[in-house]
Amino acid sequence: MKSSIQQAGYVIAGTVFAVLWASASAATKIGLLVAQPFIIAIARFAVAATVMLVIAHLVMGQPLPVGRQLWKRLAVYGFLNVGLYLGLYVVAMQEVSAGLGALFVATNPVLIAVMGAVWYKQPVGWSTVASFVLCIAGMLLASYPLFGESYATPRGLAVLFFSMLSYSAGAIYFAQRDWGKLHILTINGWQTLIGGLCVLPFAASFYDETANTFDGRFWGAVLWLAIAVSVVAVLLWLYLLRDNPIKASAWLFLCPVAGFAIAATFMGEPLSWHTWAGVLLVMVGLYIVQRRRAVAD
Repeated sequence: MKSSIQQAGYVIAGTVFAVLWASASAATKIGLLVAQPFIIAIARFAVAATVMLVIAHLVMGQPLPVGRQLWKRLAVYGFLNVGLYLGLYVVAMQEVSAGLGALFVATNPVLIAVMGAVWYKQPVGWSTVASFVLCIAGMLLASYPLFGESYATPRGLAVLFFSMLSYSAGAIYFAQRDWGKLHILTINGWQTLIGGLCVLPFAASFYDETANTFDGRFWGAVLWLAIAVSVVAVLLWLYLLRDNPIKASAWLFLCPVAGFAIAATFMGEPLSWHTWAGVLLVMVGLYIVQRRRAVAD
């Protein structure tokens, strides 16, 4: 009975993670209806960092980061993983549909595999190349019909792709560095705060009072992005990884499907055979790179 309960809990955790992770694009689009992108980003980072740091230091009693080298690592990681990645992401979402945003995010494991091979000066195997080509083809195929309906622009897709590259670079940097005994909430809390500080000058420079309405849609989007996505989804992902890293990666396959379903339901975005064919190509690309990891492990 205990095993069945644990299995049910694992499935629930994986499903909730995939839905929450995929919902970030739709929540961002809702926020963009009433506010500028950098304002949404700053508010999200401030709330998420506050929640994580309060839990880490006041509730759990975790120690503060100590040492110049450790703070430098947090600064670099925060810049890549939050400031640059999510800063570019929220800007891109002005010109990209919520469904495509979720699809692009789902390709991160493939980009990490490609960049990791280049970073560590390792041979890029055929499986990595094949997964990368399939993911790029899938993203372009899913994007194609949306250009004519003003749901996507080449500029928006380019900015979104660069944001994914920044996230991948941040993930590789994180894996390379020694974080000592810092708790993951401590790392995430401080890197989120530092990333927000990186975005702050841009938010101040481009701020337009008439372009921001701090109503229910704004705060609903910000709180969802900060708590449901940045805190709850991340903690669920860590739980899945702790249980079984290989099995955890399988839940990433659900993210693009959930992303397009959420976008169609809440944003009224169109779905076509291009959409599902593109999602299928991305899922095959993800499968290839995840299978390669499983064999390597």
